[in-house]
Amino acid sequence: MRRVEHIMGMPVSLDIRDPGDGQVAFDWLREADRRFSPFRPDSEVCLGSDSPELAEITRLCEDYELRSGGAFRARLPGRGFDPSGIVKGWAVQRAAEKLRAAGIRSFCLNAGGDLVAAGRLWSVGIRHPENAQQVCAVLAVRDQAVATSGAYERGEHVLDGRTGSPARGLLSLTVVAADLTTADAVSTAAFAMGRDGIGWAHAQPGCLVLAVDDARRVRWSPELDDLIVRDPAGGTMPE
Repeated sequence: MRRVEHIMGMPVSLDIRDPGDGQVAFDWLREADRRFSPFRPDSEVCLGSDSPELAEITRLCEDYELRSGGAFRARLPGRGFDPSGIVKGWAVQRAAEKLRAAGIRSFCLNAGGDLVAAGRLWSVGIRHPENAQQVCAVLAVRDQAVATSGAYERGEHVLDGRTGSPARGLLSLTVVAADLTTADAVSTAAFAMGRDGIGWAHAQPGCLVLAVDDARRVRWSPELDDLIVRDPAGGTMPE
């Protein structure tokens, strides 16, 4: 079963290789959008709810702000609380867990290019940051999550929390991890850090990285070699 719906302002696709329609995943993602979008005035984020889920999201934002030295920041001067850098990955990871709880084991849930691939090997193309018709690498992943941060889809929406200005130094940065909460948060924080974010993301526990810097150089974690189906041009991480 293959299905695509528009949620959270992006296409969300679900490819299932087990019996089931995956409705539970789409229902949850719509609920998460209603509850945790900073762009909805009646959301928990805007109203300041004390729900356990929003408390978890807030803790994750604070944790990555600390770990990234302030490059990742959900509270910028003159702006309201914006946990968008956490919410998508966190919500999609929860949707994947709901699919598993419903007995669906083999699936790929993809939200705007950030995905959870479960139950079998899935080929995942990493989009070329300057040409939407090309990929700069293809990965074969199983029971892993992949998230990419860049400016090619939504413009300069990732800000460096240390300066409040758009992030500079990278064209895209992809993280492979065991869960999408981690992959999405690390890729966002690392992209905000610029070129220094490549090594920082590589050093995060359980994270593998593929990055394209603004000089068009491709760098990746050596451990990613086992997952690469189509080799990128570039070099591996420095020691």
